[in-house]
Amino acid sequence: MPNPLNTTTCVLCGTKLVKNGKHPSGTQRWRCRNCGASSTRKRLDLTQREQLREFVTWLTGKHSQTEIDGTRTGRSFRRRTAWCWDLQPALPPCDTVFHAVMVDGIWIGTWCLLIAFSDTGHVLAWQWSGGETSAAWTALLEQIPAPGILVSDGGSGLPSALRQVWPHTKHQRCIFHLQLNITRHLTRNPRTTAGRALRRLVTQLSDVQDEDDAIVWQQRLDEWWRTFGYLTRERTLLRNGEFGYTHDRLRKAWLLVQNVVRKDLLFTYVVYGNPRTTSPLEGGVNALLRDVLKRHRGMNEEHRRRAAEWFLTLQELPLGEALTTAAPVPKKPSPRAPETPHKPALYDTGLQAADGLWKRAGWAGRG
Repeated sequence: MPNPLNTTTCVLCGTKLVKNGKHPSGTQRWRCRNCGASSTRKRLDLTQREQLREFVTWLTGKHSQTEIDGTRTGRSFRRRTAWCWDLQPALPPCDTVFHAVMVDGIWIGTWCLLIAFSDTGHVLAWQWSGGETSAAWTALLEQIPAPGILVSDGGSGLPSALRQVWPHTKHQRCIFHLQLNITRHLTRNPRTTAGRALRRLVTQLSDVQDEDDAIVWQQRLDEWWRTFGYLTRERTLLRNGEFGYTHDRLRKAWLLVQNVVRKDLLFTYVVYGNPRTTSPLEGGVNALLRDVLKRHRGMNEEHRRRAAEWFLTLQELPLGEALTTAAPVPKKPSPRAPETPHKPALYDTGLQAADGLWKRAGWAGRG
């Protein structure tokens, strides 16, 4: 249906309009020769496009609403761009096969945002979920062609999804996160000699550059096990009267390292030349996304989700192209009230004395 505000004829009498000077804002003014009505043409599509551009510029930028609007409160900006929150941007489908893909999750309110990032510096896809579950990782990986290497921080649920969706993809455990997990178990200053030796050995993973270094490191790990391995099996009587491991933290740290080495997740980068950490993703996209949310703190959870989606979209698409990908957010249908049958009520909600629910008072016919 054509826009009546953008027609070339008068909406009152149907006569063709002619130019009649310009509006103080610079817009062309039109006049009807027959009835003398004056009007200006309005393009609602262009108006909405500029409002959306202004909205996205504020949402992903550093300026406040008052600075963009030029007012003291920014109320007019919020009023004319309120409809923009209902638009959801999206990236085009990913068809390129990459050598390595890094994945990580970031919590935004009660939602976990899973992000896939290529080794060439591109955001490939994202997935909202309630946590790093196998189903959530599966939904993310299905959006991307299987790469040669997957680099992750060892999140739960990912190994199962990887075996199901990308069975032939190699897995690289992030060295930096492994070192953080070992430090969480042993602390920065372990009290025991075994703990200090194991933490020092894990820290030396940053110096492994080739296959010879990897072989030497594994030999040192075997030597640590021959020297201190018996400590991970020692048990003692605890205060609750049950037996437990004497060096529980040391045991957990050792089992973590042993599991990564046994599954061949530690030195994939030595053979295939892929990134060995997820730092390009966490120190790049995730850090910038946190800055955007921090600058606009105070938004509700749904608005924070929309801000994250626009930020990730603009990492890959120009602003003009990103605006064309936005689509209205599908809304959940409101639940229908159950139909009331047209029958007499067997039990009503009102209370009466005849129901016998309380003791009667008064004469009540007694003689």
